[in-house]
Amino acid sequence: MPGFWSRFSATGGTITTSGGYTIHTFTASGTFTASGGSGSVEYFLAGGGAGGGGTDNANESGGGAGGEAKSGSLTITPAAYSVTVGGGGTAGSAAGANGGTGSDSVFSSVTARGGSGGGGNTPGPTGNNGVNGYLGGGAGGGATGGTGSIFAGGNGATNASGGGAGAGSVGGTGTSGAGGNGGSGVSSSISGSSVAYGGGGGGAGYTTGGTAVAGGGAGAATAGAGIAGTANRGGGGGGARFGAAGGAGGAGIVIVRYLT
Repeated sequence: MPGFWSRFSATGGTITTSGGYTIHTFTASGTFTASGGSGSVEYFLAGGGAGGGGTDNANESGGGAGGEAKSGSLTITPAAYSVTVGGGGTAGSAAGANGGTGSDSVFSSVTARGGSGGGGNTPGPTGNNGVNGYLGGGAGGGATGGTGSIFAGGNGATNASGGGAGAGSVGGTGTSGAGGNGGSGVSSSISGSSVAYGGGGGGAGYTTGGTAVAGGGAGAATAGAGIAGTANRGGGGGGARFGAAGGAGGAGIVIVRYLT
């Protein structure tokens, strides 16, 4: 089980304890500084979620992909370890832009990649391909979701756009005026309670917007802006419809813990 010599100590992030562990939670970039011994820590990283696409007309735009989730253990020695918390991607503007890419989260040698933006209608409506081949953004109405070597964004249909891929599954396909749901996220209990991260944003639809879980934002129904992803959950933003902006992606998170 991961732990350290009894004289080990560390600083950085917000420090809490639970179940015999000391937990360092980073909701913004910083430094994890270990001193006093060498050993193993557990980590969980979620990259920044991507923004949903925007639209400047009656069409609908796709949901942004969630950020990649990574967990494991890492042996460290007394040193200062840089921590980067990935920012959420920008919302696609009401001028019809695709959503922006989420930024990577990094702890030491471990990187969790940010999600890819949902398709707007300029230059869309195709969803953005996955960053480094990981998660694809949802498509605008009638187009193809962004590719991903692991999970792709959902395809669009007439009057319905695709949902963004999540850290746990592909984005949903838009059907018959209903936007595709965002892809599922990944749950972690490293903080002391189970929390789901990295959900994809829902696609917009003429009748129904796609739903989202694990920090993702829902897509717009009939008209309006997409909902933003939840901060520090790495969720993608929802797609928009009828001259509105998409939802911004939610920032990621880095959590490190070890036996107290």
